[in-house]
Amino acid sequence: MTLRPEKPLTLVQSVANHLREKILKHEIAGGESIRQGVIADALDISVIPVREALRQLEAEGLVELHAHRGAIATTLSLEQALEWIHMRRLIETDLIGRAIDNMTEEHIARAEKILGEFDEDLDVRRNIHRWSDYNWRFHSALYESADRPETMRVLAILHKKCDRYIRLQLLDGDHIPRAEKEHAELVQLCREGKKRAAKALMHQHIIGVQEDLVEQLRI
Repeated sequence: MTLRPEKPLTLVQSVANHLREKILKHEIAGGESIRQGVIADALDISVIPVREALRQLEAEGLVELHAHRGAIATTLSLEQALEWIHMRRLIETDLIGRAIDNMTEEHIARAEKILGEFDEDLDVRRNIHRWSDYNWRFHSALYESADRPETMRVLAILHKKCDRYIRLQLLDGDHIPRAEKEHAELVQLCREGKKRAAKALMHQHIIGVQEDLVEQLRI
């Protein structure tokens, strides 16, 4: 595999990284206002890249933008996120095993198509606001043949609750290449009908998200 050279950060990306770090380290508390002018003055830049950086952080779920109140840092709860992810692990490990018994090439092809689109956006860190939707569509395509509609309704809610944390987890370190690799391996194991290996990988895949978030959010 040929590694792509990393592009230098734009000013907007640098500002977003600066603010993201402050939010994750609780130097900017949940519910605290983020004043564009104050940030711009502190960094000796115009408010335009600050405004764009805040929009990026809104897509990541770290900031909420309000018409009259401006930007507000989102309150992040590690304990709450870990509980939701724990429930995901129990449900999804079971679902992937049930799904493999009835999975067809059509199911696998659908999951692969979604994964291809997802990977394209991940590789260039584009459409961050859509990452959680792609992640849900990919996983739900793998579980479709399990024929568990009530379970899927509960799981959809859990994915929605976790979406900001999934975006946050992916944006740090080497988590994008690892997620892409594990997703591709899951598809291949499903194609080969290797139920035990697929369940083990699904378990580890979600445990990895949990461990990443502990590192990112626990002070």
